[in-house]
Amino acid sequence: MGSELPQETPARQAEGPEGPVGPVGAVESVDVVRAAAAARAGLVHVIEASGAFAHDPAWREAFAEVPRHLFVPYYFVGTEDGYERLWGEDPGPRRRARWLRGAYADEPLATRVRDGELISSSSQPSLMAQMLAELDVRDGDAVLEIGAGTGYNAALLAHRLGDELVTTVDLDPEITESARRHLAAAGRRPTVVTGDGARGCPERAPYDRIIATCTLETVPPEWLGQCRPGARILAPMATGLILLDVQDRERAEGRFLHTPAYFVPLRGGGRSGERGGERWQPGGGPFTGGLPRRALHSELFRFLLELTRDVLDPHEALALWQREGRPARERFGVTVSGSDVWAWLDDPTGPYAWPLP
Repeated sequence: MGSELPQETPARQAEGPEGPVGPVGAVESVDVVRAAAAARAGLVHVIEASGAFAHDPAWREAFAEVPRHLFVPYYFVGTEDGYERLWGEDPGPRRRARWLRGAYADEPLATRVRDGELISSSSQPSLMAQMLAELDVRDGDAVLEIGAGTGYNAALLAHRLGDELVTTVDLDPEITESARRHLAAAGRRPTVVTGDGARGCPERAPYDRIIATCTLETVPPEWLGQCRPGARILAPMATGLILLDVQDRERAEGRFLHTPAYFVPLRGGGRSGERGGERWQPGGGPFTGGLPRRALHSELFRFLLELTRDVLDPHEALALWQREGRPARERFGVTVSGSDVWAWLDDPTGPYAWPLP
């Protein structure tokens, strides 16, 4: 395996006894289609057990109907020497079976690796389901997704809302092209745009919902300007998920969900990285020398360190965290007001607030 991913072959829509098949141009056997359906049912059961479908049962149907394996015709698993590629057209039947099982595991899948570094992945399905549920879409809502990834999330949205109401954007033309192929293989046609997600997609605005699959350092002001009043924005930030309610073109506010989430950073608009894929571990963080090991091992303290990065000294962050009783994510929030964006603890106008970049 080299440091660059091999080029995918063009997908085409094939018809078999049980409907469209064939992830990248090959017609799947009836046995493979049935095995995929059984594996998909198992995944849906796992997600259902997490409670993600309770708020909107329509998402259960989406996960049951959209075939994830069409969006990951190959992926990589970590080894002692780097990464091993599994793919659906492997000549070995055991490796093909292993690929299919992995495609329906409730785990993130590394789909693009360059120079030994993960740059894109297919997100953990149960986390995707939770994010989609928190987005609280309604019939007729127009949704913008920032970070196209494999196209799987856009396919789930399109199944729920219809192709014409879903737009997904990514800066990397290779990613958008492969997402289009995967979507076509699954019989979906949402709008896939190659562009700077930090600037949204004004030509398709206005939106009722914006969902990002890449970590933000701040909230791009262009997004609010492309939202209808009452819209929602859901995005990874620090090591959590911020859910913002948009009041108008100038103001939005919301709190973090309790769920931890690790995604690669947004790239574009002067930022560094726009590929979906959780389990990215933040690099180049603040110097933490001298901090107690117990605090550094706390996932919630690491969240505070990331949220206050370049604003609070790590020792000041530790003092705040201890003084306030080791606050959970839900006590933190973000406010956007015109050109000002700030994070806060408990109260947006309280004593603990700090600007975001």
